[in-house]
Amino acid sequence: MEFEDKVKLLIDKGLEENPSLFLIDWSISSSNAIKIIIDGDNNIGVEDCVALSRAVEHHLDREEVDFSLEVTSCGIFSPLVNLRQYVKNIGRVLNVKTNEIELEGVLKSVENQTIIIEQEVRKPKPVGKGKITVKEQHNIALTDIKEAKLIIKF
Repeated sequence: MEFEDKVKLLIDKGLEENPSLFLIDWSISSSNAIKIIIDGDNNIGVEDCVALSRAVEHHLDREEVDFSLEVTSCGIFSPLVNLRQYVKNIGRVLNVKTNEIELEGVLKSVENQTIIIEQEVRKPKPVGKGKITVKEQHNIALTDIKEAKLIIKF
């Protein structure tokens, strides 16, 4: 079995032990540096990264292939790339970019590979001068999203 295939199999087995965790990305460099990025349906802790690291590292033989291993969480400022990340962040503010638009609003729901963003917009009053704030909903297919990031406000 190729080294890359073995690593992927070990990652999958390690994640099966904690179904609330899921893989965001993984890579192996030319110098056999393994980097695994995970996220979770709930908060992810250091112990989750350590458990996956052990699940992978303890089944690889350094005599066979010399490697380094890094397991990390995706981080709060990383773009959302997985459907489960969107589901986990319902009710939070996102900045979403597509080829046509960029908008900021509250993620209201995720349905059928589509997210629904609610945005407050200032529009002219129907009668008289001035503006009013209205809420608009935007349905955006996940395949149309170039980048989506959480907006953290303090």
